[in-house]
Amino acid sequence: MELKNTTFAFLALALFGCQEQKYVPVTTFQEAEDPVAISTEAEQQWNQAGKKLNVAWGSIDWRYSRSEIPQNLENKPCQLTAWRGEKASAQLLLWSAGGSNGVTCQIGEFKADKASLPASIAQARFVRYTLADINSPDFKKGGPSVLMPDMLDSLSRFDMAPKTTRPVWITIQVPQDAVAGTYTSTITVTDQEKEKFTFPIQLKVIDHVLPTPDQWNYHLDLWQHPAAVARAEGLKMWSDEHFEALKKTMIPLAKAGQKVITATLNKDPWNHQCYDAYEDMITWTRHKDGSWSYDYQIFDRWVEMMLSIGINRMINCYSMVPWNCELDYFDEAENKKVTVVATPGKPEFTQMWEPFLADFKKHLDEKGWLGITNIAMDERSPEQMDAAVKVLEKCAPEMGIAIADNHKSYKKYKMMRDVCVSQGQKADHEDIIARRANGFNTTFYVCCGPFYPNTFTFSHPYEAELLGWYGLACDYDGMLRWAYNSWPEDPQYDSRFGNWSSGDTYLVYPYYRSSIRFERLIDGIEVAEKVRILRKEGVNLGELENVLEEIRTKDINDSQLPWQEVVTKADSLLNSL
Repeated sequence: MELKNTTFAFLALALFGCQEQKYVPVTTFQEAEDPVAISTEAEQQWNQAGKKLNVAWGSIDWRYSRSEIPQNLENKPCQLTAWRGEKASAQLLLWSAGGSNGVTCQIGEFKADKASLPASIAQARFVRYTLADINSPDFKKGGPSVLMPDMLDSLSRFDMAPKTTRPVWITIQVPQDAVAGTYTSTITVTDQEKEKFTFPIQLKVIDHVLPTPDQWNYHLDLWQHPAAVARAEGLKMWSDEHFEALKKTMIPLAKAGQKVITATLNKDPWNHQCYDAYEDMITWTRHKDGSWSYDYQIFDRWVEMMLSIGINRMINCYSMVPWNCELDYFDEAENKKVTVVATPGKPEFTQMWEPFLADFKKHLDEKGWLGITNIAMDERSPEQMDAAVKVLEKCAPEMGIAIADNHKSYKKYKMMRDVCVSQGQKADHEDIIARRANGFNTTFYVCCGPFYPNTFTFSHPYEAELLGWYGLACDYDGMLRWAYNSWPEDPQYDSRFGNWSSGDTYLVYPYYRSSIRFERLIDGIEVAEKVRILRKEGVNLGELENVLEEIRTKDINDSQLPWQEVVTKADSLLNSL
């Protein structure tokens, strides 16, 4: 009896093994339909392309349509150059008229004559498409939309629909201890139909070291938005699970060299300009006897978490002058939350802020954070700044001041520790030098505008790196951007929000997924840091100085100038030094 059962089980297993395994589709979200009708020419190209999968190298400087076969590809081999410790990128393009399921991309070991680097230094991520505004300075809310490739997904395989193109973003993080030399590797693309493509990758590692991001001098300030993470991932605000998600979301920011922690002093300082309001980090309570107390538990936990991942240069606290001048507090006598309008220069302003600043200063001193904390203001008028600075200097002169400045307030308040000027109102170079001599930094920002160059979802990818070259040419210490993660309702489907250009409010996606824009922004930061290192070592930059002069003196906002060629030339010259 036992023998019969065993034989039956064996036969059943054999029969099951002979059956064709049913393909399990990739589980992922559905991208939006392309709102732009495909042209007759593009349709004809698809009809003539054959049904099989096609693969070729593209350029990291450009975006490619999902609905069209990539055109004007140079069919060059992938040749990358990087310092030890630097990150290098490439873009592979897949397209198929008949569709292709189960596509995977595997990168092999990197081998040189006398050294090797593990395959784990490289990452291949499928690029996803989101709705965006058209690439035009005449953008209007509710106007025409297009599909743009942006998010770098974490999927290990992908199902391609018929007549679609799918970019794959390749990232190589060169170890700092890598042996200099030329390495070769391969990327192998396969699909469910067993089609297989193998492409060589050449990586030239230059014998120069880029320090780890926590040692970079570049002052990066991308504003963080904790409430957006809670909403997007369905987590209770300020719960343990929320803080764990925040840490995972902010680690890539730390690896980009972020220097500043964005914190809030009271209610939403920007008057709900984003999809999610900023939730309170500090709870203000007015007791029945008229005294005040402040609960810093959330503020402390947020700052401690950010410090733990290496973001530790500054804590910028928004704001003594919120956009609507409103403050919230719990009133014990009335047993409810009260909102008061505290306009700078009015009695309510000093009545609210003087006791808070005294207590906050004491708390920061106890935590050891007083020396790195700034009271931060965003594009406030000179009149409001005058009133706020007067109270701040009276109650907490030990604290610094930070400002996103579109009124040239830095010229009046020369003691401001952290000044970021609008890109359209270039800081005078003598002021940058004088501030640096006092230990203060001066940066620029491109929030909301200009149209070009920028990091919108419709911006050309090279524009993000061009910002790094621009800051370097103008001798800024870094840049600020709103925002790192102020997400619209469903950014992976639609990047548009409010009156802002699409993608203006964020650079990464929920569940710690990067974007083409964020990766290229890091490229710009890395080149600025590399030039700083070479100058410190006394290296003659030669022709690269002429390129920087061109960037400094020509109209950077003129999108008709050949800035992509300038970026390519600058990169080549830098790598040749």
